[in-house]
Amino acid sequence: MRFLKPKFWDYKNSMLSYLLLPVSFFLQILLRLKKKFSNPNSFNIPVICVGNIYIGGTGKTPLVITIAKELEILGKKPSIIKKYYAEHADEYNLISHQANCLYVDKDRTVAISKAQKKQHDFAILDDGFQDYSIKKNFNIICFNSNQLIGNGMTLPSGPLRESLSGIKKANIIIINGKKNDIFEKKIKDISNEIKIYYSRYV
Repeated sequence: MRFLKPKFWDYKNSMLSYLLLPVSFFLQILLRLKKKFSNPNSFNIPVICVGNIYIGGTGKTPLVITIAKELEILGKKPSIIKKYYAEHADEYNLISHQANCLYVDKDRTVAISKAQKKQHDFAILDDGFQDYSIKKNFNIICFNSNQLIGNGMTLPSGPLRESLSGIKKANIIIINGKKNDIFEKKIKDISNEIKIYYSRYV
């Protein structure tokens, strides 16, 4: 799905960003309440989540496909889990052509259950870091070096689904693009336990 982001998301001290702050605060309160009152579902197979906090493309899907292929090399039977959206049909077809283990449903927990019944031994979530209905065993968060966190604000004041502090739940950060020592320090200030790696498209 193509997404045209507002230009002010890239710039700090934008008047429009500050005007939208009350809405951003309200949405973040809703997100925290949702997290607090969620009862995560556990599964009999490990759940790896490849997600982001920046709305839009950060390289999640190519990484998910790569992880699935690497697990197959190791003799495992992974599944790729995506939430169903009618407008994402092309993306589902693209994944299916490269990895024949895609399960799609409006409810990700249902898709994981289907994969589990088909004897898959791993579930790889393509997106879903903010889905608190699922207990994840391992979290990978993706960033793109061209945008990183934009103006650093949450929706709709900025491009973030949640504040950068949300990455403390992550095990690994993968930055698609150039090395950035300043951003690495921001990550380490939040959690020194997070491993940081870089990727590039081939």
